[in-house]
Amino acid sequence: MARLSLTKASLTKEKSLLRTFQDVLPSLDMKRRQIGAEREKARRLLAEALAKAAAIEPDVAARLPMVANTAIDLSHLVAISALEIGEENLMGTRLPVLRSLAFRVSPYGVLTKPFWVDALVVVLQQAMEQTLRIQVARRRVEALEQAERIVTQRYNLFDKVLIPRSRQNIRKISIYLADAERAGVVNSKIAKRKKEHQAP
Repeated sequence: MARLSLTKASLTKEKSLLRTFQDVLPSLDMKRRQIGAEREKARRLLAEALAKAAAIEPDVAARLPMVANTAIDLSHLVAISALEIGEENLMGTRLPVLRSLAFRVSPYGVLTKPFWVDALVVVLQQAMEQTLRIQVARRRVEALEQAERIVTQRYNLFDKVLIPRSRQNIRKISIYLADAERAGVVNSKIAKRKKEHQAP
C-alpha cells in the first residue's frame, strides 16, 4: 500500500473517495437484497419442481401399474423434439430460462398397444418437462448464489475495509494538519517574541 501523504490535497482526495464509497454502498446493499430475494424465489421454484417430479412415480404406480409389464415395448415412445433455453439478465447476472419445449410421440397403433398408453404418453411428457425444469432451476439457484457471494464480498469490502480506512486516513491527515498549524502559530509567536527582545 502507498504511503499516506499528509497534505491538504491528500485530505481533499480522501474526502472525495469517502463520498464515492458511501454513494456506492447503498446500491450494493440493494443489489444484494434483490439477488437474495430472487435466490429464495428460485429455491422455492426448484423445491416445487422436485415435489412435482417426486409425485409422478407414485401416481404412475397407482394409476398405471401395467407399465411394469416388460412384454410391452414402451421404449422411444416420447422424445424431446424442440427445446429452447434462453437467458434473462437480472442485475448483471445471466440466468437460464426454459422458453419452449416440444415433444415428439412415436406413432403407435391404437389396436396394437393397450388403451393406457395414451395416459402414459402424457405422464412421460410431464416427467421429462419436470426433469428439465429441475435442471434449469438448479442452474438458476447456483448462478444467483454465486452472484450473491460476489456482491456480498464487494459490499463487505466497501463497508468493512475501504470506508473505515478512508475515515482513518482523513482523521490522520486532519490531526497532522491541525498539529502543523498549531506548531506554525507557536513558532511564529516565538519568532515574534525573539524579534521583540532583539529590538533596540
